[in-house]
Amino acid sequence: MSARSTQSRFDVFYRDNHAWLQRWLRKKVNCPDNAADLAHDAFVRILAMRTQRALEESRALLVTVAKGLVVDQYRRRTLEQAYLDVLARMPEHEQPSEEARLIVRETLIEVDRMLDGLCANARRAFLLSQVDGLGYAEIAAELGLSVSAVQKYMVRAMQAYYRVTYAAGLPASDAG
Repeated sequence: MSARSTQSRFDVFYRDNHAWLQRWLRKKVNCPDNAADLAHDAFVRILAMRTQRALEESRALLVTVAKGLVVDQYRRRTLEQAYLDVLARMPEHEQPSEEARLIVRETLIEVDRMLDGLCANARRAFLLSQVDGLGYAEIAAELGLSVSAVQKYMVRAMQAYYRVTYAAGLPASDAG
């Protein structure tokens, strides 16, 4: 199918489904502006797929993509709120600057995306190491894996983590 034909089919797909998706999202997120943004993002993702399948599965795929966006947004907001709660408990003289807050907030979102992109074992190993402070042998026992498997998962996770923190310009040496 030609690019022009695919674009034409996408235009029809968009016209036929945009208002419906926005109404559906408005019920989920209870905010018309937020629903409009999420609907836009869902269509952008489907357009980026550039496959006939994306247009053939229409609403089922739209709902799947939109649900993922809603979950991502909820998780991101929960993470941001946790960060704001920590800031609220800090003494005023220890409060970071607005610029530092923004960098940390954006980095937290990127780390969350990074974790979401890892396989379950790599994500769990990373969290057990960095959050719970477990060593590799303890992680291996917890996950029912060999220590060498944990090491491989941690290498993947740490590489992803360092990419995120390096891109944000933060010191990444605290992990590991």
